[in-house]
Amino acid sequence: MEGMKHFVFVDAACFGEWPWFKVRIPLQAAGHLITTIDMGTTALNAKSFDEIYPLSDFMEPLLKFLASLKADDKVILVGHSYGGISIALAMEKFPQKVSVGVFVSAFMPTYKSSPGALIEEYLNRTPLESLMDCLLKFDHGVDTIQSSICFGREYMKAKVFKNCTESIVEIANQKVRTTKFCKEDISKDSLLTKERYGSIDRIYVMCGDDEVIEPEFQREMIENDPPKEVFTISGADHMPMLSKVEELSKILEDIAYKY
Repeated sequence: MEGMKHFVFVDAACFGEWPWFKVRIPLQAAGHLITTIDMGTTALNAKSFDEIYPLSDFMEPLLKFLASLKADDKVILVGHSYGGISIALAMEKFPQKVSVGVFVSAFMPTYKSSPGALIEEYLNRTPLESLMDCLLKFDHGVDTIQSSICFGREYMKAKVFKNCTESIVEIANQKVRTTKFCKEDISKDSLLTKERYGSIDRIYVMCGDDEVIEPEFQREMIENDPPKEVFTISGADHMPMLSKVEELSKILEDIAYKY
């Protein structure tokens, strides 16, 4: 179909690909091809949590998919939250396969420093008490940065899915999983380069009512390494694909038309 684009949606920490189910409906109706990816440790990936630790295992589902594309195929990569780290690393690995990277209230690293530095900055600025009933693991003691997280019920209801329906919150309670940050691996220098990752257009979608990655932190990432375009969804919580479906779908349609 003329004008059809291939969207590849990459999950956030703790959830897997299921939150994208509402957004894929209008995009498919418009004729676009949709692929959703379950990253390692985030959902029902075939490998168990204890088996997955290296970044290579975490990234395997996405990189394997991109490697399977035909030589002239290009996709629009969409990453949410921690998925921003995933799509950045994929853009570095397969720049020829990505037409544009879309960061939806996501961590958007820069090639000027390691992705791990961005995650560490975020975690350092996030008081432990603000994480409420989340289950945290510290590989090197509680005075260090946490190494994995599993969102708690109260945290999800109050912050992650704050503007979503009760039925969506219940689905999240049933599907939540633990995610490891792979901190040591993503803290290595030169994971992202100007020549590869930096050569691809990036778009940021800000969520104005996000209490997980707050608007101030989103703006700082944007100012630190400005993307091609910035869209803002006013009143959007951390899960705009569930709470602001129409608005996010329209933005993605606009991106498909332009890129």
